This record gives sequence, structure tokens and C-alpha cells, in this order.
Amino acid sequence: MSSVSRLTPTLLLALASTAAFAADNTLTGDWGGLRHQLAADGITFTGDYSGETAYNAHGGLHRSARYSQNLKLGVQFDLSKLYGLDNGGKVQLTINDRRGNSASDDLVGNRLPIQENYGGLYTRLTELSYERNLSPALNLKLGYMAMGNDLGGLDSGILCNFMNAGFCGHPLNMSGGSGWTNYPNAHLGIRVKYDLAPDWQLRLAAFNVDPESNGNASRAWHLGPKHTTGTVVPVELVYKLRGELPGEYKLGYYYDSSNVKRIGSSEEVAGRGGHYLLVDQAVWNDPASPGRSLHAFGQYSASSKAASPFTRWYGAGVVLYQPFASRPRDTVALGYGRAVPNPRSRDVLEEAAVDAGQPFPNLDSAEQLVELSYGYQATAWLNLRPDVQYIVEPGAFSGKDIDNALIFGLQVKATF
Repeated sequence: MSSVSRLTPTLLLALASTAAFAADNTLTGDWGGLRHQLAADGITFTGDYSGETAYNAHGGLHRSARYSQNLKLGVQFDLSKLYGLDNGGKVQLTINDRRGNSASDDLVGNRLPIQENYGGLYTRLTELSYERNLSPALNLKLGYMAMGNDLGGLDSGILCNFMNAGFCGHPLNMSGGSGWTNYPNAHLGIRVKYDLAPDWQLRLAAFNVDPESNGNASRAWHLGPKHTTGTVVPVELVYKLRGELPGEYKLGYYYDSSNVKRIGSSEEVAGRGGHYLLVDQAVWNDPASPGRSLHAFGQYSASSKAASPFTRWYGAGVVLYQPFASRPRDTVALGYGRAVPNPRSRDVLEEAAVDAGQPFPNLDSAEQLVELSYGYQATAWLNLRPDVQYIVEPGAFSGKDIDNALIFGLQVKATF
């Protein structure tokens, strides 16, 4: 990759020393007042960059480092402001570009991506949607978008205090074993949010499943499906606990109607699905320092054994907000995760090894992850996150005997 084709962490640090704190918390500022005026008129521009560098210091496959990056540019049109409409709704357009190399693929050989922003290395249209409130309690969104933008993750964003995709975003067995799509992969769909009560919300969606366009560079700008196999329907119940110790609880189920091959068999299975539970709960607030708090999170997800590469995911951890009085926007995060391979997949790997006359290693029943990170808010628009990951049984999904890996990383996030 040429130096021209990517914005490096070194360049961002140099920009930070000259731009300091922009008035509107972005690197490019207010554009001489134009940005503020456009937003008042109904046109809001957004943009952000994330770069993730990971070095394998021990175990895995090779000693080296890998870098990946994600650029996102978006614009939202508020039709009420633009055209003077009463509840006209909003149109969202988002473009995404990813580049780089994978530390998991090249250096460690594990299943849970060490860099959450790796994958789909090309420029694509990632959202073109329309959203509108149909009533005070009912919100509708439809168009071309990633279903994981609104379902399957914690709204608080607590999980993206980590760099590994096992934590940041959504339990990976959802997208690994069904037509579920997470950002930046998108499909045609519709999503509904309905407020059952002040603290309770129901979310329901339906998305087209098209394996030939999901993450396919040749279809990066095509909204329509090429080969539809079915529809994936998630339903999610959300509870927001208010008060001194707030919390967020999500219970969800999804079903994909696609016919897919059963693992270890030439036969097809009609439909595949799964369920999940996500929790973010504040367990401590410092009365002497507003904003300083400790949150605990938990994740559990299970998917169909017939066609999912791994059947269960467990995740738990804590995040400390404002660890020091002088650092009000910093965070410290510690998490543990466990991804359980499908026993059917393990049987297929073992049978292939036996047929080839090769020994099959005595592996643990899961790939495990421990991650520790510190989020340093260098400026209002720039966050630096030193990160340490320890991967246990990296070869659990590939059936290979790979030593446990120790990874040192740095994540850089900038808002334009």
C-alpha cells in the first residue's frame, strides 16, 4: 500500500498538534461558519477515521505488525428543515472505505478479528436510507443499510472501548451463521422502533439476504440484490434503566429463511436463527466527581448448530469512565470473551485430517480473548487507544495447534 493511499497515525498526531481543540469538536472545524449554517438549513456532514496497528509479540504464526484503516463520510438531509415540511423525515447517505492488512489472518491465525475495522478492502456505498417518526412512539427506517446499525449491539457504545471485533459491535456468530449484516455491509431492509413505555422499546426489522452482494467489491455501488436467498428477521426488546446507576438490557431473536448447506453434509437446512442477551449496567458512581463511573457489561449469543461456524459467544468486562480527575473523557476497559466452535465443524476438520493421514491436535473447546485498553482523549476530535490482547487457542476454529498469542496494539480515531 502506498503512503498516499492512507492517512497514518503519525500524520494525525501532527495535525493534532496544530489544530488543537476545534470549536465544534471536529478536526476540520466549522468551515468559516458554513458547516453550522448548513446544519441549521438541514444538511449535516460527518466524517471519521480509525486506524489500528497490531503487533504480535509472542505466539501465533509470525512476529510482525499489521495496519488497517477505515474512512467514513456521511451527509444527512433533514427534509423538514430543507423544505419546510411538518415531520418530513431524514435521508442518510454514507460512504465507506477500508484498507490494510489483517493481524489475525497474517500473524496469529485466530477467528476473532484483532482489528475491528478490517474487512471489505474497497470503497462502497454503505447506507442510503429514509427515517421518519410515524407517531410519537413509532419510528420507521427503510432503504439500503446495515441491520447492525440499529439492532444487535448496545446503544451506549460501551463495547467499542475495545479494538477486537469480538467485543466492538455485535456477537460475531450472528453474521457468521446467518444473513445478518454489520457495518459496513448493507442490504435492502426496513426497521421499526416502537416505544412500549418510557423505559421499554420493541425493535423489529426485515432485511434481504444476498450472499453474492454482501461484502462483494463488484457490487459496492449496487443497491438491488443479485441473488436473493431469503429474508432475515430480527426482533429485539430493549429496556433502559434510569436513575443514579443507569443500565441497558437487550433480549433479541433472529431468523433467516435462507436454505443453506448443513455443516458436514450435502443436505440443506431450511432456515437458521439465534438469540442473544446484551447488558450494560453502571455499578458505581463517584459522588465527588460527576461523570466518573464504572460499568459492567455482558454478552451471550447462541446460533443454529446446523449452519453456524460457531454456536455460542460469551463476553463480559468492565469499563471505567474518567479514571483520573484531570482526564474526564478517558476510559479504561477490561474484557474477556469466549467463542465456541460448532462441534460439526470440528468433526469435519478432524475427519479431513484422518483421511489425509495427519494427526489432529488436542485443542480446547473454544477460542478465548482477554483485552485491556486505555482510551486517551488527546483532543476533542482525536482519541488514542493503546491496547493489549491475549488470544488463547488461536487455532480452535481452524483445527491447528497454534501457540497462544500476545498482541500489542494502537487504535487511532479522529472525527472530521
